[in-house]
Order: sequence, then C-alpha cells, then structure tokens
Amino acid sequence: MNPKKRAFLEVRVNKLRRDIVLMLSESSSGHPGGSLSAIDVIAYLFFEVMKFDSANPYWEERDRFILSKGHAAPALYAVLAAVNFFPKKLLKTLRKLGSPLQGHPDSRKLPGLDSSTGSLGQGLSIAGGIALAGKMDKKDYSVFVLAGDGEIQEGQIWEAAMAIPHFELDNVCLFVDNNELQIDGLVSDVMSVYPIAEKFASFNWNTMEINGHKFDEIEKAVEFFVSNRGSKKPTVIISHTIKGKCVSFMENKCEWHGAAPTKDEAIKAIEELGCVESLENWLEEK
Repeated sequence: MNPKKRAFLEVRVNKLRRDIVLMLSESSSGHPGGSLSAIDVIAYLFFEVMKFDSANPYWEERDRFILSKGHAAPALYAVLAAVNFFPKKLLKTLRKLGSPLQGHPDSRKLPGLDSSTGSLGQGLSIAGGIALAGKMDKKDYSVFVLAGDGEIQEGQIWEAAMAIPHFELDNVCLFVDNNELQIDGLVSDVMSVYPIAEKFASFNWNTMEINGHKFDEIEKAVEFFVSNRGSKKPTVIISHTIKGKCVSFMENKCEWHGAAPTKDEAIKAIEELGCVESLENWLEEK
C-alpha cells in the first residue's frame, strides 16, 4: 500500500475511534471493545473496496455489508456517517428513544444497512441468502460479513458455513473479528472455536489470516478474496485484533465488552487518541 494512503487511512480511522468513544459516552450504554477492534476492517471496506451510492442506498448493483456482530453498531454508524449515508449529527442520538441509530442495526430505520442484526449467529446465513440471490439474478456484487469470534460459537454459523460453499457462493467474504474475548472472558475458556481457519477450510472455504489493524494486510486480504472469485468457494479472513484497540484502559479487557465510558473516561480516551482539539466540535467536522 502507498505509504501516504496508509497514513491517511490511519488518521481517518483514528477519528472514527474518537466518534465511537464519544457516541457511547453520550448514550451511557453500548459496546466499545468490539467496536474498536472491528473499525479498521469496516472502514477499509467502505472507504476503499465496496461499490455503493450513499444517495441511492438501495442501488441493486451495490456491494453488501452485513454486521453479524450487531453490538458493534457504533463502528458501523461512524463509518456510514463518514461516507454520507446520514448527517453526522445523528451520531449523538445513539440508543436514544426514537433514534434510527439503535443499539443494534435496524435496516428499517437507517439507510446504508443491508440487514437488521443483533441476534448473534444469523448474519452469515443472511449473507448467504443475499449472495445466492445475486447469483440467480446474475448480479456481480460481493457480500462482505463481519462476525465475532465469540459469535461463531453459534451453531447457525456452521450451518451457513456448510451451505455457502455447497451453493458455490464465491461472492461471500467473511471477516472474523478475532479479538479473543467475549463478554464472559476468553473465547478459548468459554467455548473454544480454535483452530478457526482449519475449521472453515474443512467446510471448503478459502482461508487467510491477517492482522486486522494493519491496512496493508487488510488490502491483501481483499485482493485474496477478489482473486478467488470464480473458484466457486467463499473466502474467510481471520482478522486478529485487540479488543478496545487504541484506548489503553480498554485494550484486552472483557469488562469493556458492553460498558460505556463515562465523560471523564471518554476525555481520557480522546487524549490518548490525540483528538482533544476536536472534542467540542466533533459533530461539525467535515
């Protein structure tokens, strides 16, 4: 990746981390840990990869994105605002009564969402159905899915993992946000899902493992997926990440799975992110 592009993405995504922290502090509820671990992948897909038209959210030729780990909605909302699906001022309404920015994505209320999610384990099945429809309609779109490593303990994930290769849906690319933690502790202690890549490979998926915080590696993962379009096999990218990434007191702490920062904690996080100067006017920022 061009170093200038990498540097630009790093600065831009750092501001999205700020948005996530401030949204959650404002709402006094939500899920920071998994939002901060997943933001690099989500942002890269929307900024650099996916075909879409924010002025025409239901454009039939668009690529689709399914946030299967729906509790990471703040990350997706921050990105959707950044690419102009809705005014950034809405971010301040996260989880508020009547807001289209619900605690989990509601596609009936917010443009840019291809599916409502939140009940863990369902997103990959939804993606499979959308991908199959695309094949039947002779559409060339891709379907990207982001699932959590704790989420793939769900049996429905593996039913979908079996069905998607059966129907030769090489237009599906699944990213597993492998931050190793879930609400009750280490994934390996609660119910081990390892080895993830080998399990998917046994279901006839193309597999790759990356550092999910390095844009060079995310770029290579997307290239790997694109190169395998036509292989009749879907692709899974095991994205090794850090829960609570870039906020020192949240990193690798399962306690921050579903606990929103207080105002003082948010300010401390913003200081670490180097975004203090934008604390007061963050919603007006272009």
